[in-house]
Amino acid sequence: MKKLCLFSLLILATLSVKAQNFDELLTAGKENAARFANDYLAPATNGLIHSMNANWFNTADAKPLGGFEISIITNAALYKDKHKSFLMDIADYNNPNQDYTVAFADGSSTKMVSTALGENNPDVDIEVTYTDSNTGLSRTETITLPDGIGNSTGKLLPTAFIQGAVGLIKGIEVKARFLPKIKTKDTDISMYGAGLQMEFTKWLPADKILPVAISGLVAYTHLDGKYDITESSGVSGNNQRLETGTNTVLLELIASTKLPVFNVYGGLGYISGKSNTDLLGTYTFNDPILGIPTSTTDPFSVSSKVSDVRGTVGVKLKLSVFRINAEYHISDFDAVSVGLHFGFR
Repeated sequence: MKKLCLFSLLILATLSVKAQNFDELLTAGKENAARFANDYLAPATNGLIHSMNANWFNTADAKPLGGFEISIITNAALYKDKHKSFLMDIADYNNPNQDYTVAFADGSSTKMVSTALGENNPDVDIEVTYTDSNTGLSRTETITLPDGIGNSTGKLLPTAFIQGAVGLIKGIEVKARFLPKIKTKDTDISMYGAGLQMEFTKWLPADKILPVAISGLVAYTHLDGKYDITESSGVSGNNQRLETGTNTVLLELIASTKLPVFNVYGGLGYISGKSNTDLLGTYTFNDPILGIPTSTTDPFSVSSKVSDVRGTVGVKLKLSVFRINAEYHISDFDAVSVGLHFGFR
């Protein structure tokens, strides 16, 4: 569990290191840096939203009053080739009110460039040309666009939780999951969530003899991440960092068999989520023509949203008080999950 959490942390830290060129892109204007950052980060944050929402349930059969289960859960969203790049149109980065122009170094007008999940091979450079309207003097700077993680993680975006569930009355089961805050030198991350599952078949007179259970689930998950980029930044300043906050809601209709040892289950659900990423701190540049230092604080915020339907199929094996389950989710980002459980009904 700890190793997987550290692996998740490593991926998020790697994303922040790969994205440190955001501060260099500020020389091409805050709006341009924010536009690029949004397209660059969105596939990674959206993939994590799918990963965070796996394995909220392993049966539709709600626990009776006082029944409980404690679980260790590992998830991974699978990113596809389409998530590894986006079309960058240089026209979107220029307008008549700017005192500079942005262009691809090779003269292209559009180009597929790496997201946080991809890799530029070869490197992609942009040129920013500044012109002083008073003197006519100009200067051109070259910026290399950031790579992503490529295939270094096996196209996986993992998350992990400790989860607990307890049964209440009338087919109601409450759940909670969390990942305690994990810190490294430059990065810290924490996650938590809560869910409510209600079994509809518990309300039927023939519940005890029905071979299947049907229930509904609503669950909320939150992630916080902070990445200190002061030491790795290419721009002078202080307290430079990326902060990410992600909130998601899952609604799912679930059906499962009710056998003593081996069961299958499935579901049809809807994931809604939003991730906000802020580039914070103070960044100091020299005027490209006059060389006069100028500073900007907390340059920009970007966000991405997820609104996807997903299907779930899974299996569960029960051996006395121990259980194990495995499941697969089909959506924009497919996901896999395995859970180890201890509990009493």
